Amino acid sequence: MERQKSITYPAVKKQYAPPRTGKWLVTLILLFHAVGIVGFTLIKTRPFFLVLVPFHLLLMTVLVVKSHNRLSKKFLYFFIITALAGFITELVGTATGLLFGTYSYGSTLGIKAAGVPLLMGLLWFLMIYSAGVTMRLSGLKYIVLRVLIGAALLTALDWLIEPVAIKFDYWNWKNNIIPMYNYVCWFGLSLVLLLIFELFRFKKQSGVAVVFLITQFIFFIALRYV
Repeated sequence: MERQKSITYPAVKKQYAPPRTGKWLVTLILLFHAVGIVGFTLIKTRPFFLVLVPFHLLLMTVLVVKSHNRLSKKFLYFFIITALAGFITELVGTATGLLFGTYSYGSTLGIKAAGVPLLMGLLWFLMIYSAGVTMRLSGLKYIVLRVLIGAALLTALDWLIEPVAIKFDYWNWKNNIIPMYNYVCWFGLSLVLLLIFELFRFKKQSGVAVVFLITQFIFFIALRYV
């Protein structure tokens, strides 16, 4: 009598397991942000760390993209759409004041095009992708809830970032007043881009993007209150 073979599910396991590189990606994210907090806090090292900001953001983009399971054309399309939407929105905002309010960018975020740092597109991608993955892994069943809560999280993060951004010349507001309209626009744009994230229906991702998002909260809380 033929012995029955045991049943295994390697394909399913592979699909839902985090990538092997996940641990070192998380380690790098935590390490660079921890060093950054110290570097920004110490007055003697602050100028050097301000110069490193654009390179830090580029590195974080590489790490988060690396964490995505099964890179594909679909992911590339999402990356381009999110980055372009974020950058164009910033262009409109700085040029007209119709979005966010009246503000301008400083020198910290690096090279600009029409007054907007080229990195702003990457920043919007990082925020939307990390929030989108976090909400998908949260277990929330309904897309509406995931999008609303994700947008609220990103708006809360912006609230933490604003004073730090002004202090370190990321950007500046007219009369140094951060308008409530800024947060309304942040919530609205986050809502739209998170909905786009949901429409792409990415398969389950690792928790690297979640760690990145949590690290942003810790990083800016530290710089805001230290």
